[in-house]
Amino acid sequence: MNKWIKLTVLISICVLFLAACGKEEMESSKETAAGETQEFTIEATSFEFDVKVMKVKQGDTVKITLKNKKGYHGLKLDGYKKEVRPNRSISFVATEKGEFEYKCAAYCGAGHKKMIGKLIVN
Repeated sequence: MNKWIKLTVLISICVLFLAACGKEEMESSKETAAGETQEFTIEATSFEFDVKVMKVKQGDTVKITLKNKKGYHGLKLDGYKKEVRPNRSISFVATEKGEFEYKCAAYCGAGHKKMIGKLIVN
């Protein structure tokens, strides 16, 4: 009988844990649904991103696509700890207000440090 009590307690704990995880996922979905989707395609050439500033509202979903036109570049977004690999896209919800710098994530030569831009979340 003691085994059955332990098993029942274990099952109850698992059910409570799974229910809590589901609630967190639902809250996250609500947050995403509240904003709009803002899409940006950034073209990278030698030492330059063609988009210098991206402006969004807090709660918006941000989709960034990076296209390499000349050279090999990546994009690293500070503050959100996001990185876009060459010729790919990422999406995330802009949960934090502020100004966040993005820069080239792949060393590309003497002008590498000039490859910067800014995400502004209002």
